[in-house]
Formats: sequence, structure tokens, C-alpha cells
Amino acid sequence: MQNIADILIKETFSREDIITLLRVEGDDKKLLFEKAHEVKQKYVQNKVYFRGLIEFSNICSKDCLYCGIRKSNPSVNRYNLSDVEILDAARFAFENKYASIVLQSGEMTGNFFSRRISNLLDQIMKLSNNTLRVTLSCGEQSADTYKEWFDHGASRYLLRIESSNRDLYYKLHPQDDKHSFETRIACLENIKTIGYQTGTGVMIGLPFQTMEDMADDLLWMKSIEIDMVGMGPYLEHADTPLFQFRHDLLPIGTRFDLTLKMIAILRIMMKNINIAASTALQSIDKLGREKAIKIGANIIMPNITPGQYRNDYKLYDNKPCTDENPEDCKSCLEIRIALADNDIAYGEWGDSIHHLQS
Repeated sequence: MQNIADILIKETFSREDIITLLRVEGDDKKLLFEKAHEVKQKYVQNKVYFRGLIEFSNICSKDCLYCGIRKSNPSVNRYNLSDVEILDAARFAFENKYASIVLQSGEMTGNFFSRRISNLLDQIMKLSNNTLRVTLSCGEQSADTYKEWFDHGASRYLLRIESSNRDLYYKLHPQDDKHSFETRIACLENIKTIGYQTGTGVMIGLPFQTMEDMADDLLWMKSIEIDMVGMGPYLEHADTPLFQFRHDLLPIGTRFDLTLKMIAILRIMMKNINIAASTALQSIDKLGREKAIKIGANIIMPNITPGQYRNDYKLYDNKPCTDENPEDCKSCLEIRIALADNDIAYGEWGDSIHHLQS
């Protein structure tokens, strides 16, 4: 095996280097995390940027095999926030100097949906005097729709790939015209071409996934020059087809550990992108998000969805913080981020430096 210190001083990691780093333990893992911490301090500083998360609808046209709000799950209590509820949440973020929000929903398309988002963007810009940055996470849309939303004020778009391995992708999704790997890739290309700060992400510890797949995910993200990443451990949901493979999964602690390694390696590989500390980490370890911040993450998404809806936007079981109101969530995160020796950059957009310099 290569010396870990020798790998960590390289300018570029090979696939074999990444696999080696994913397997490190003990003192070698400590070296990896220390290097990632050092890179984070140098390139993005010890700052954490808030993205107020508004999960405005769990209605979805997709049937992804891992997802708790998939179309075919009859147990989901479906909801769709009113415009007033969405704007109230955006106003909370604005008044509390979050500077950025995320509008996230199940995947829906059509003229009514696209016009509704455009109208909401107009109203969010108005209530915030054009100062709130808006990230959209609303799935696959036409290039025209992406451009319309961009023109109405959205500046970031998150479209997770879940796996960059085409074969594995189709083990996670039905093989039909609504779940096309090629369409997903084309949408990411459109988003980037239009000018969005472009984000994607993968799940770690999936059934059928290998270390090679994880390494390839990181290399793929670097190859397409992604601006922001949200990736987390795969957590199963009992009402999904993928749940039948739960006995074949890596131990949950291993999935957690691999996620931290993926974050650390990506921070070293792509020094000035934005990396989110996923809420799923906190489902496994109470200090999960803090640990991710320590070794490379610089984005936190406090949930500002009205409390009565939070438990219905359940992509996986044991989702944390569903019983908190926005004020409680903010106070809790302030304490947690201080424990990670970082500062919350209130009032700052936290735009991807990678995007600004490209």
C-alpha cells in the first residue's frame, strides 16, 4: 500500500489513490482529516453558510427505489405548501440573516409548476430587496424552464445524481422513460450552461455499491467541474423496494465513516467548492454534521419548513429534527457549529468560489 502522506501531497489523485484513502483507518485516517481541515481553512476558511431549507411539497412524479416519498408509496401523507407559507419561511430566513434559502420538492413538471416557481421567485426577490440567494432543488426540467427560473432570480440548482455509475443508477431507479440516466446528465449540463452554480451529490453505502464506484463518483464530480456538493450516507426507508437489501448493507457506522472520508477527499480534490454537511449524518451520530464541518464541509441547511409538514418529507427513516421549529433549529445549530470551531457567516451569500473563479 502507498504511504498516505505521499498520496496527500499529490496535486491530483488517481482512482487508486482515492480507493486507498477510502480504506484508511487509525493514524492514516487522522492524516487525511487533518489535510482536509488544512485545505478548508486555506481556501474557504472556518466559515459555515446557512441555506434555509423549505421542503415545500412531497408530491413526486418519480418512483426512485430508495426514496420514501416515491410516487408509489401509499403511506405518504402528501402535502403542498401554500405560497403564503413558503413566503413566510423565506421571510424568516431573510429576517434572521441566513442570506440564502433552498426551495426543494418532489419532482413535478408542467406549465403550472414552472410558472408557480417563477412567481415565488419574484416575490422572494421583492420581500428581500433582491438580497436572498435562492437554490432550487426541483428535479429534472426542460432547459427553457431552468432558464426561466434563472431569469427570475434563482442562482443555484441542486440535482443529485445519487450514483455516477450508469449500471448502479438503474439498480436505484425503474428502467423507464421517467428515470433516465442520460436525461439526468443532460439536465446537469443544461443547468451549468445557463449559468447556475451547479450542485449534485451521491449516496454512500448503497446496496451493490463498491469502493471503485465511490472513487469514480468523486472523479466524475471533478471532471464536470461541479460548484457545490451534497452527499450523505444511504439510509434505508421501510416503504421502498430497496429496503429488501438491508441485510446486505455495510454497517451504519461504516457508511458514516465513508461519508466523512468522501467529504475530506473531495475537499482536497476540489479545494474551493461548497460542500454540505447532510442532515443524514446526524441521523447516525448526534455530532455528525459537526464532524463533517471539521473535515471539509462548509454548508448547513437549517430546516425552516413549517413544523407540521416536516415528518411527511421523509426520504429515509429516522430523519432528525422533525419536531423543531425554525427558531429552535437556529439556536441548536449555532451551538453545534461553535463546537466545530467554525463561525456562521450570517448575512453572507457564500457563493461557490469555484463558480466565481471559473
